Amino acid sequence: MAISSRVLLAAVAFLAVLELGLVSANFKDQCNITWGPHNAEFTEGGEHLKLSLVNKSSGSMVTTLKSFIYGSVSTRIMLVKGNSAGTVTTYYTSSTGNFSLHDEIDFEFLGNSSGDPYTLHTNVFADGVGAREIQFKPWFDPTADYHNYTIFWNPCMIVWYVDSFPIRVFRNYTGLPFPTRKPMFAYSSIWNADDWATQGGAVKADWTQAPFSAEYRDLDLQTCECAAGASDDACADSCASSKYAVEPRCELTDKEKRQMKALQLGYTIYNYCDKARTNVAKDPATADPVPPECDLDDKQDQGQY
Repeated sequence: MAISSRVLLAAVAFLAVLELGLVSANFKDQCNITWGPHNAEFTEGGEHLKLSLVNKSSGSMVTTLKSFIYGSVSTRIMLVKGNSAGTVTTYYTSSTGNFSLHDEIDFEFLGNSSGDPYTLHTNVFADGVGAREIQFKPWFDPTADYHNYTIFWNPCMIVWYVDSFPIRVFRNYTGLPFPTRKPMFAYSSIWNADDWATQGGAVKADWTQAPFSAEYRDLDLQTCECAAGASDDACADSCASSKYAVEPRCELTDKEKRQMKALQLGYTIYNYCDKARTNVAKDPATADPVPPECDLDDKQDQGQY
């Protein structure tokens, strides 16, 4: 019996979804609620997650069951609607153990008053060295619909993507801190930060508007997972020979470079490299030096490194 064209089209569509890596993982199966279980809600069989901030001390967090080194983690998020001042919604990766030496890769979404844009905050820690913030003004309304946020990590570079557009790259330069040896978990959370999140803490959360809720769906974990019970070193050694690390992708495509440059020119509102250079220009005697990767990035972009 001939297969109908409708069935063939459905099969082709499904295979296309597989090829694009869009088949989602399940939050309920892949994650633990590690803070505020009463403020986390799984629906649609675990495909959909809602995290709520109810008061100053009652938010929520989920954490992946398995740690990993290298790969990509992504999800789609619809941020808190209306007046979200004082709230922080997150999607990030972090190692555990000694915090002073920890690794972390951040997406944080800093809320604002109704009608004002969110701040899209990115940061990275390597061996405890952080303060590598770059912030953006979204070019879309992140509260009106779901948008995809992806962290891509390999031995060469970390890339932050929004809706498949790269917005930032952090490269692994010889002699400078870069995450390579510590397994990380992926986290999603919402919490109160009205002492600093909105206009430096000048605008506080309006708790009469609580609960503040962010919604997640389409969790996608494409990572080198650490074996159960494996030491950090054993995982690092194993993942160093995984498909995510062998012959790694070390450059954006030319198209991605053009996309990133356009978004950075149009929507960057804070860059730690620019801030450091401004401070040095104002007071070279007392200002902290410009982080070395800032000048190396410039040379890389100009093809000199």
